[in-house]
Amino acid sequence: MPQDPTAASGAFPVTTKEHLPRNPGMPLDMDWVMSAQANTSAIERRAATLPGRRSVKKDYQAAWLCKAISLIDLTTLSGDDSAGRVQRLCAKARQPVAPDLLEALDMTGLTTGAVCVYHDMVETAVAALTGSDIPVAAVSTGFPAGLSPFHLRIAEIGESVAAGAAEIDIVISRRHVLTGNWQALYDEMAEMRAACGDAHVKAILATGELGTLRNVAKASLVCMMAGADFIKTSTGKEPVNATLPVTLTMIRAIRDYHDRTGIYVGYKPAGGISKAKDALVYLSMIKDELGDRWLQPDLFRFGASSLLGDIERQLEHHVTGSYSASWRHAIG
Repeated sequence: MPQDPTAASGAFPVTTKEHLPRNPGMPLDMDWVMSAQANTSAIERRAATLPGRRSVKKDYQAAWLCKAISLIDLTTLSGDDSAGRVQRLCAKARQPVAPDLLEALDMTGLTTGAVCVYHDMVETAVAALTGSDIPVAAVSTGFPAGLSPFHLRIAEIGESVAAGAAEIDIVISRRHVLTGNWQALYDEMAEMRAACGDAHVKAILATGELGTLRNVAKASLVCMMAGADFIKTSTGKEPVNATLPVTLTMIRAIRDYHDRTGIYVGYKPAGGISKAKDALVYLSMIKDELGDRWLQPDLFRFGASSLLGDIERQLEHHVTGSYSASWRHAIG
């Protein structure tokens, strides 16, 4: 059984399915938005030190990696997605690690945080996950570019919710950020939030296309003010996706928002996180910057597909002392 990492790195909360009250949003505060800063050189220096500042080994590492699995939005967003592929993905979400490994780790019952698919596959995923408490997330609003007519983007949200999606990952209009039209971004986000109804909404900022970390900080604040339940780095389709400097910028905006309003907003890095060691860096950063409460599925997710396979290989090495071939841990 992996040891509770408490002794090595402070209190480590057991994974729960608890949901805090949703972010109700607030009126757009332009003074706050315009005062947002991002010291790029300092952020990059801090990010560069992160991989070497925390090191967990043996049982502690296994526990952290199991935590990471519980926070994965297991994702397939390919043009050749089929019902069979989505069904296999959902089976993997239910049983993310081989049963014998989970039994050896005393982690039976472990699942991923959610399954994320295109709208057309929502009903298939919902049916495949019946009887579990794994939610289905749908990418929406003209994903990944977000350039379809606005009324169609809103309609797409409604269709995904009607099909059973419990979470909607929307994409913002990057042009609003690049032109500094913060009112337009706020209005767009607020309308998308309203269209989601009871479904939680993750706002994808597509940070690799926003130009500067200051733009990332401002966009993060505006989306939270408009009611985003999560802010998310990327679609996974941009040339640059989740990075440590972007993550620091976004989670510090989350911390600032919480300090001023008392409201919890979640964070989702997506794209480019494929190694278990990278997941550990992100988790330690969240723990350092935001605290233990954000290490729960209602406030943190990894947008990933290949990450799970590498984590499973590391867990097998922990249990057996040997690494297995990556093909033995295929997602679907």
